[in-house]
Amino acid sequence: MDIKTATALRRLRLVSAPEAVSFLLLLLCSVLKRTTDFNAVPVMGSIHGILFILYVIFWADAWNRAKWPLRTAAVYFVLSVLPTGGFFAERKLRREAEDAVIAARARKEGIVNA
Repeated sequence: MDIKTATALRRLRLVSAPEAVSFLLLLLCSVLKRTTDFNAVPVMGSIHGILFILYVIFWADAWNRAKWPLRTAAVYFVLSVLPTGGFFAERKLRREAEDAVIAARARKEGIVNA
């Protein structure tokens, strides 16, 4: 894996958890808006919107650089629209990055010819 691909995956991983948190907070703000006089939906909606747009941009870049199959790309996109999906995406991306580091070290040490 080259440095640009690793960077694209890292950016996607770093934005996935905050995007999931903002989604959950937006849902909470929506409930509070309807049950109390507290209305933070415009602010939280803007924050979540920005984080979601960043997620989609970073997702497209990671898909392009990592050459994911359509199914893998679709899974990461679907995870972005689920309320807690960003947490699962972050975990999968972290595991993928760790596997890539292990494979690179094995190739460097001559253990594997992959």
